[in-house]
Amino acid sequence: MKLYKNIAVILFAFWALLIITLGGIYNYMISPVSRNDNLRVVDIKFGSSVAQIGKILKDNNLIRDEFVFKLYLRIHNIDKLQAGRYNFSENMNLKTIVRKINEGMGLDLESFNITFPEGKNMRQIALIIERNTNNEVKDIFNLLKDEKYINSLIDKYWFLTDEIKNKDIYYALEGYLAPNTYNIRNKDVKVEEIFEIMLDQTDKVLSKYKDDISKLNFTVHEFLTLASIVESEGVNNKDRPKIAGVFYNRLDRGEKLDSCVTTYYALRLEIGDNPNLTYEQMAFISPYNTYLAKLAGKLPIGPISNPGEASISATVNPVKHNYLFFLSDKFKNTYFSATNAEHEAKIQELIDKGAWNRW
Repeated sequence: MKLYKNIAVILFAFWALLIITLGGIYNYMISPVSRNDNLRVVDIKFGSSVAQIGKILKDNNLIRDEFVFKLYLRIHNIDKLQAGRYNFSENMNLKTIVRKINEGMGLDLESFNITFPEGKNMRQIALIIERNTNNEVKDIFNLLKDEKYINSLIDKYWFLTDEIKNKDIYYALEGYLAPNTYNIRNKDVKVEEIFEIMLDQTDKVLSKYKDDISKLNFTVHEFLTLASIVESEGVNNKDRPKIAGVFYNRLDRGEKLDSCVTTYYALRLEIGDNPNLTYEQMAFISPYNTYLAKLAGKLPIGPISNPGEASISATVNPVKHNYLFFLSDKFKNTYFSATNAEHEAKIQELIDKGAWNRW
């Protein structure tokens, strides 16, 4: 028995010593290469892989080992490294260097921010890109028609599928570009880079709701389609879960969604450009137009805007109720009704008060 205890003690001491030794080696490997504090500019190009970035850092004598660099990223679950021009010095440890690349803390004096608000559609996003960079709207739309490019994105992002390649969909990435403010390296940035930055953000947002979405009777594409309608119909975040509930009720009953915003999109009109849709416009034949009888109990063919996280959350967590109608007034108040008679009465009431919202 004493022999076994001695062996156990020896083994414990061996493993403890091994762990301490390995820990010491690891801490040394992630420590600064030297005390040299001279700054040097390092360019990390768009699309660079982890291995390529590790080589760049090693070639510039900023890290001790490329394998340890990759190991550090894995240990700390860091999967995003941003392109840019950075100032590094040899007296920076690996933690500092990785944090700067992960957060995009670059030194590109030409960089600037672009804001893509919630609910903008692809036409509006293309205009924002054109106004802020050296890209043209026509080139953006041509890129969205490039099957090879779209296939490459489908291969890269789990939430993109062949559903976005349907010939009747206006723009392949509609609904998938996360609204946010992004830092863009300069005006010569390629549209592919902008889209990738936005899709990376979409990945972060959707990953938080992945399990919840999987429990719904929707594909991710269908889910984003509904979320985009909730986004475009809602005038404030507090009412969106209730609005989502209306659409779920209509779908469950096999009724048309009767969503004005889908008709605007089908007609390629921006909301507000034509506040009074005609009967002819509402009857426009399109797989986007939810006023059509053939879309009763169905969603349109694809998203009509790019929803923010609030609308995504609302679509995952709708408020349960018996309402089938809703409308908003010019003061951004939303009213819900269970019957068409109640709905029409509320419209007349708002008209009489001068509060009826005609977009």
